[in-house]
Amino acid sequence: MNIKYCFIAGILVLTIWVSKAQSSYELGWLPSLTFNKKLPKDYVINFKAESRQVMESGVFNSDISEGYDYVLTDFTTIIGKKIGMNTSLNLGYLFRVENNVIIHRSIQQLIWVNRYEGFKLGHRLATDQTFEPGEAPAYRLRYRMVGELPLSGLEVDVNEFYIKAGTEYLNELQSGKYEGELRLMPFLGYALNPKQKLELGLDYRLGNFINGPPEHTFWIGMNWYVSL
Repeated sequence: MNIKYCFIAGILVLTIWVSKAQSSYELGWLPSLTFNKKLPKDYVINFKAESRQVMESGVFNSDISEGYDYVLTDFTTIIGKKIGMNTSLNLGYLFRVENNVIIHRSIQQLIWVNRYEGFKLGHRLATDQTFEPGEAPAYRLRYRMVGELPLSGLEVDVNEFYIKAGTEYLNELQSGKYEGELRLMPFLGYALNPKQKLELGLDYRLGNFINGPPEHTFWIGMNWYVSL
């Protein structure tokens, strides 16, 4: 139980800290649909489609603002292999459509899960490489930690709600320039049936806080997970 409370308290402390550094902002929608299918010999394939749409953007404490803007759509395919009891190694590819430009990204991930009584804590250490026409390649190193807490009982059962909260830090290097991004992700989930889950929450991102004025992005995330 103490692990649960420490994790939630840490998310709240980080939320208060990042809210003090205000500059520009964006508020939008971030819906996604994810399909998972288990394959023989402990392999699994994952396909995800995700869209970003900005509803409002501007500068804090000013009258400067803009309205709706479609940003991009991502299509990601990842193949994973279980290499331990709670550990998997994944390789993937992202196909992005942004402003009529096609962007490619290769992905490598190491994922492991720690299970406690009534609480699950997942970790993801990942690298990726982004290739965009007319731009230098961008290289990122990222670490994500996500906790899942059922609101009833010790496990998430059908027709039950759960809380999923996470944090992620990204390091990016492009043309010799380093930048970082911090993400906070509190979500409320619901198990529709043994193979489908829905989640609704906030995906907050604090970017450009090293080399320029901080950029705050508030995505309203809507995630639908389907196991085939």
